[in-house]
Amino acid sequence: MKYLVIGAGGTGGSIGAYMTEAGKDVTLIARGAHLKKMQEEGLKMETTKKGNYTVHPIRATDMEHYDEQPDVIFVCVKGYSLEETIPFIQRVTKDSTIVIPILNIYGTGGRMQEKLPELLVTDGCIYIAAEIKEPGTIWQNGDIFRIVYGVRKKEELRPELFEVAKDLKESGIDSVLSENIGRDALQKFAYVSPMAACGLYYHVSAAEIQKTGEPRDTFVKLMREVDALAVAMEVPFLVDIVTTNLQILDALNPTASTSMQRDIYAGKPSEIDGLIYEVVRMGKKYGVPTPTYEMVEKKAREDCLQ
Repeated sequence: MKYLVIGAGGTGGSIGAYMTEAGKDVTLIARGAHLKKMQEEGLKMETTKKGNYTVHPIRATDMEHYDEQPDVIFVCVKGYSLEETIPFIQRVTKDSTIVIPILNIYGTGGRMQEKLPELLVTDGCIYIAAEIKEPGTIWQNGDIFRIVYGVRKKEELRPELFEVAKDLKESGIDSVLSENIGRDALQKFAYVSPMAACGLYYHVSAAEIQKTGEPRDTFVKLMREVDALAVAMEVPFLVDIVTTNLQILDALNPTASTSMQRDIYAGKPSEIDGLIYEVVRMGKKYGVPTPTYEMVEKKAREDCLQ
């Protein structure tokens, strides 16, 4: 199948690199210096699992110059950039194209489906610690690389989705075609949202949360609040979310931080609304107390991180 990956940051760049290495038909959508570097020198990967290497050549272009019709689109942009992908997706897709959004923000697939009613838009999430180190270079600072995706309605399940899982696995990416993507996506959110909130509140990287102390205790409290939301939403987790997510956290490179933190520190737009403020709104909607999230939100707003 022909794949298109919109966004070539830590998430999209890693997907594109691994699938290109495996001989899959994949094109990355990028821009600026990062795109130019990839086109000229390939995509350099610095990983804890596979060492350092360069994927060259790698197919990369911008939205303006992409003129194919993909079978599958992975959407790997930040939440605040999602809206600008919609006209592009409408332009390049055919009726059978499947869109798989892989964003940090919970519920993205459903919102995209409303804007793209003629296509199948799944939900999805990814477990990976990766970022652009410099133009043309992706740094993976952890071994985990898992993509979870699935349809919200069983009648939407299509054979191509199983083929996607096969292609991902052949590319060295752990893939899960979920039977309950609502639960599985919320489970991923129950990690990335508390991690972002905790890291921002204390202005720390993973190292400070990995050791016993107040940041780690706060991380646990944040996870328990999302856990309570999952119960109220009638998609209770099938695992102990605290134990599961602490294992993920403790396996990270101590220098790791969330992309939301890095964006805020750099003065860029961030996903703070979807990762932190939205949880407070969800708590009010479902009648679930979220005092720890409210504490983080209060400090963030006082710091003018709107």
